[in-house]
Amino acid sequence: MGGDVTVVRDETSAYDDDTVASVRVLSVPTSEQYPQGVKYAFHYGKAGAEDPVVRFDNHHGPHELHLGSETYEIEYPGLEMLYEAWRAALPPEKRIDW
Repeated sequence: MGGDVTVVRDETSAYDDDTVASVRVLSVPTSEQYPQGVKYAFHYGKAGAEDPVVRFDNHHGPHELHLGSETYEIEYPGLEMLYEAWRAALPPEKRIDW
């Protein structure tokens, strides 16, 4: 990671049912690709699976929602709203961890 990139949050929980939930938020230099100065991923899915159950991210610039193999470009309502939407999509027994 470059000197201008700061890890804001990086947490992962692995569960007995072979699923993984992770939150990663980086502060990055403001650019055309990352105009908000943030790079993030809120992920939940089977460990090692190609497609997530649900993931919000902007790895490639555009803000996206991934549901299984489907990807949807979304508006960026802010990190807190995306985090809350991701958390609400988790199975209820796993929300406690987040």
